[in-house]
Amino acid sequence: METQTAAMISVIISSYNRADYIVNAIDSLYNQTVDKNGYEIIVVDNNSTDNTEELCRNYIASHGDANIIFLKETSQGSSYSRNAGAHAAKGDLFTFIDDDALAFPDFLEKIRRFFTVHPEASGLGGPIIPKYIPAEPEWMSYYVSSLVANFDYSDEVTEFSKNRYPFEPNMTVTREAFFAINGFDTNLPGVVGKLRIGGEGKDFFFRLKALGFRIFYDPEVKVHHVVEVKKLTSEYLYRVASGQGRGERVRVKKIGASAYYSKVVEFIFKLGAAIILGIGYALKGKPKKTWPVIKFRIDALKGLTQKF
Repeated sequence: METQTAAMISVIISSYNRADYIVNAIDSLYNQTVDKNGYEIIVVDNNSTDNTEELCRNYIASHGDANIIFLKETSQGSSYSRNAGAHAAKGDLFTFIDDDALAFPDFLEKIRRFFTVHPEASGLGGPIIPKYIPAEPEWMSYYVSSLVANFDYSDEVTEFSKNRYPFEPNMTVTREAFFAINGFDTNLPGVVGKLRIGGEGKDFFFRLKALGFRIFYDPEVKVHHVVEVKKLTSEYLYRVASGQGRGERVRVKKIGASAYYSKVVEFIFKLGAAIILGIGYALKGKPKKTWPVIKFRIDALKGLTQKF
């Protein structure tokens, strides 16, 4: 594995119709504590129909000291656009964040420091902290918050266990590792219009681990994930939860029929556990948290078992 001393970092943002967010995401990366010559920002517009391109090009024009590249990727899905960004990247490290994420000011400094101290690492994830606007809804619980990418794995630097992995809004991988598995599987494209076929990050890191690459977590490498509560409609949550199920359907069917049926049993078990959790919330006087926990697992099971 390569040693990443003073590594060049390529930050890749896949964006689709997020004109309300994209400039803030780019700005959080512009205002980093590391020298701007040490990293590049690659924005990949994945067929946006809003004014994402105009906003990005205006930002680039007004920030001449920044190393920002704007690309268009016409194949729909975040896996396509992340791969396009990686192929255009010059860095030793590829850092992927979402277009509605906000990097902490020392985000890139902490990534570089981690890979300097841990040359054995090929991948890295960190905390994803929801930034609810205006405030966290009463019905939100820890068990549902993964739908808004809430993620906190450990209080210290640690290697991910066999079945755990970084989440998409905050993940870094070495160039060597990325190309060893040919990037993201486009059979798991992510967001395609209103259809979600998730799990691309899970599949990506599981394939890396299968080749012996080591993936770590650093609690100091932080991003916020902007969550507008008014957009957390029942339809939106269904798309995200069922998208997780669809992604697992594609991923495990690549392994074989027995893996798929084992996953169905696992999802049924998780639904049973969610019902127990929901009842527990009701008994504790938190009835608004009951149905979302159960519905999450119902929707995920639907995504896993229904053809699309």
